[in-house]
Amino acid sequence: MADLHLSVDRTAGGVTAQIAGELRAAVRQGRLAPGARLPASRDLARDLGVSRGVVVEAYERLVAEGFLISRVGAGTRVAPAAVARGPAQDTMPPHAYHGVRATTPDLTEFPRERWLAALRHALSTMTSDAFDYSDPGGVPPLRRELAAYLGRVRAADIAPTDLIVVGGVAQGLAITIRLLAGESPGSRVRLAVEDPTAARQVPLLTSSGADLVHVPVDDEGIDVEALARTRARAVLVTPAHQYPTGVVLSPGRRAELMAWAAETGALVLEDDYDAEFRFDRDPVGCLQGLDPGRVALCGSVSKPLAPGLRLGWVVAPRGFSERVRQARADLDLGSPVIEQYALAHLLASGEYDRHLRRMRREYRRRRDAFVAAVAAHLPEFRVRGVAAGLHVYVELPDGIAEVRVADAARDAGIIAEPVAPMRGRPGGVGAVVAGFARLPPHRADPAVRALAAAL
Repeated sequence: MADLHLSVDRTAGGVTAQIAGELRAAVRQGRLAPGARLPASRDLARDLGVSRGVVVEAYERLVAEGFLISRVGAGTRVAPAAVARGPAQDTMPPHAYHGVRATTPDLTEFPRERWLAALRHALSTMTSDAFDYSDPGGVPPLRRELAAYLGRVRAADIAPTDLIVVGGVAQGLAITIRLLAGESPGSRVRLAVEDPTAARQVPLLTSSGADLVHVPVDDEGIDVEALARTRARAVLVTPAHQYPTGVVLSPGRRAELMAWAAETGALVLEDDYDAEFRFDRDPVGCLQGLDPGRVALCGSVSKPLAPGLRLGWVVAPRGFSERVRQARADLDLGSPVIEQYALAHLLASGEYDRHLRRMRREYRRRRDAFVAAVAAHLPEFRVRGVAAGLHVYVELPDGIAEVRVADAARDAGIIAEPVAPMRGRPGGVGAVVAGFARLPPHRADPAVRALAAAL
């Protein structure tokens, strides 16, 4: 355990910030090495002559910023890859946010102990044959558990054999689009996408064989009348929480969309984006449950757990699902089996549900703090899409450039992206997408205040 020399002025106020600042500086200057164990909060509080709660809050700040890690039974330690050394500050350094999507979950909240227990369970119960090449569609226990989970939580209509385990939504979309485009060289498929849409997925869609047609999104979701004029063979939608606007596809539009699919024979690609994190609205079932024969449902554990797991699924219409399974076999023979058995155990044991409930409460606290801070310090900004998800859509007043706001936000410790690159057509109200998942409640007000001062 590391001995610490901290200079704290108890008469100056802001003792929590002083302790956090001293520890942060010690990490950056190398006085606290990666992996070094810090004193228990009770012991450090006694040494400094402060309450234990003050030390606990200081530790929590640095855990949220990525300087420290804290695990039950293992104490609090300096993170293995602590933030680069430099002048002490009370936010994560700006460079840490560049290139990070505004919808990234707080990876410090990954349930390490639960995942480790699930891995141990998998390794202790898997037969020797289970370590061989598995069914390219996924191991049977995971397909069963996911089918039951999606039926229970998302009102999906799924047979386990129609669910294909893939390496995330991106791979699931790529495989599906390649199948729609056809196997002849240079064949393409006309795919409608929402406007605005995630700019990062455009290269993946086009390289997979899609010619994109952008369809406007309004306060009810995708404009189905405009969609009908595109002559698209498929459409990609995010109905539970549209990215980036945060709009939920209205009941009327859901009915129109499914009627369009039935009339044209087109396939609806449903990215079940942000469906797990809803705060101020009733649950909305997936489109797949309305018409399993015309919808391919794609989802993953990237937001509930972590993107790095690369575990997702495609629920395809019967008949088409076997083509997806075969394409997965031709591509890479399937996903890693140990992780699949571990996820199956998390689902079967209820640990996955418990983790989601905890994170839903925590992300709601962070959202509330962030939205309140924007209302207090940037009242001319209009915040939309707050009922669900890990981001909000912030419309800007005239005369303020999106890039300027996004850069200033990152400098203040807020992950933000300009919306203009996400639009298929020029124009529209200036806006940025701002993520709150990595911003603890106590950091929201100072971060937004710093953004307002910069602007």
